[in-house]
Amino acid sequence: MKFGKKGKLSPHYVGPYQILRRICKVAYQINLPNDLALVHPVIHVSLLKKCVGDPISIVSFESLCIKDSRSYEEDPVEIFDWQLWKLRNKKVSSVRVLWRNQLIEGATWEAEANMISRYPDLFPSIPTLA
Repeated sequence: MKFGKKGKLSPHYVGPYQILRRICKVAYQINLPNDLALVHPVIHVSLLKKCVGDPISIVSFESLCIKDSRSYEEDPVEIFDWQLWKLRNKKVSSVRVLWRNQLIEGATWEAEANMISRYPDLFPSIPTLA
């Protein structure tokens, strides 16, 4: 995943950072740390959000391992819930996954078969729900 693009696992906001100056009506220059030197410091006003101190919406950049290609990788920490979805003709099992840089509220439901193929070490030796 590219840093800054919207996606299922992308952080919505990284920061907070100080605004240095206003470039024009819709652009601001922000003070980024040296770890984010590859990110352009001039940001459109639509990408800014007032810092209200909500720990769910703020992700510290120290916990993100941003590569030189401006990408990072989310790793699952644990699977803490299973659910069987009954559709018309079949049953689909899903697991709730807690990701490394997210809180419990940021956990997502993923397909069990997909998670077993990608991360087999997270699953105990019990049989699957499907």
